[in-house]
Amino acid sequence: MNFDYDSEQNDLREAVRGLLARAYSDSEQRRTVTKTDPGFDEKTWSRLAEMGLLGLPFAEEDGGMGAGPIEVAIVAEEIGRVLAPEPFIETVVLAGGLIAAVGTAEQKGELIGAISEGTTIAVFAHAEPGTRWTATAEGVTATQAGDGWTLTGVKEPVPSGARADVLVVSAAIDGGTGLFLVQGDAAGLTRTGYRTHDGTWAANVRLEGTPAVALGSGDRTAAIERALAEARIAYGHEAIGAMDTALRTTAEYLKTRKQFGVTLNKFQALTFRAADMYVSLELARSTALWASMVADAGGDVVAAADRARLQTSRAGRHIGKEAIQLHGGIGVTAEYSVGHYTSRLTAIDHLLGDGDWAADRLAATVADHETVDPLGAPYSS
Repeated sequence: MNFDYDSEQNDLREAVRGLLARAYSDSEQRRTVTKTDPGFDEKTWSRLAEMGLLGLPFAEEDGGMGAGPIEVAIVAEEIGRVLAPEPFIETVVLAGGLIAAVGTAEQKGELIGAISEGTTIAVFAHAEPGTRWTATAEGVTATQAGDGWTLTGVKEPVPSGARADVLVVSAAIDGGTGLFLVQGDAAGLTRTGYRTHDGTWAANVRLEGTPAVALGSGDRTAAIERALAEARIAYGHEAIGAMDTALRTTAEYLKTRKQFGVTLNKFQALTFRAADMYVSLELARSTALWASMVADAGGDVVAAADRARLQTSRAGRHIGKEAIQLHGGIGVTAEYSVGHYTSRLTAIDHLLGDGDWAADRLAATVADHETVDPLGAPYSS
């Protein structure tokens, strides 16, 4: 299996890295941007659109670039490398992915092009208070009203929900969970934005008889499950970028910080710990890239996403904690970057399902596979 990027993918990576490096050359620039609503730089968002990055996974006939999961993974990793707060995964992978998957031709024509151009920010409002990482909706209900629908209930947290021009909302319907489009200025819609611990912004979204338009029709649980899986893989790549920077920052610190007259990298125990961080990173990187390749080949995205989530979760916790510890007291200060990277890795771990949740899902399917005798043929009881 070839894990190397081709020349065009390498060019994409370098272009995105250059753009984001200029926008967020140090952690202070990011802190300045995230302190105020909407929590990201609108100019950087427009530049991402100008480069065609916001339309990467969408079909050309819908106004996209016709690329695939590998290209999305490249962008996500570069976002994680500098902790860029722009809602790329939320808008392009989740909300945009659902619109592209189940929307009517008219809906795709109206929204996909606008998302790709950066003129419309759409986000998926799915999480509900008191629930944990399911593909169904319970707290928000949809009621048919003539030719349209109204929605009632609360969604929280909704990443970038206060800034979104369009909300893709999941809601309980007879026979399952439906998807609906809600305009940002709709009647009965109340959005309260707030800053989260990792510097990004989320919102409490309250719907009170809010008018909505069905996104496709019928039960959309399977589509939601797939979109969440694709987002988990993309978040995994964002985590890879963040872990890579945290490791590089830590390694550089060990080479320059002196103790007892020598640099810290002269202490074998500390070098071994940094080496263990590298092993965790590369195992997570290969698993996340494999998951993207499964998605690109049309394989079992949900199972691949669970495997990637488990590995990136474990690696993120390991690298984040070690980065702080190997920096000593400076690692927990707000002025230094490694604490911010650990905070973002923690947030990613709890978006859409953490590592323990993924392990439970994988464990539940163990009996579906043959037992392999390492010394011979597969064993059947």
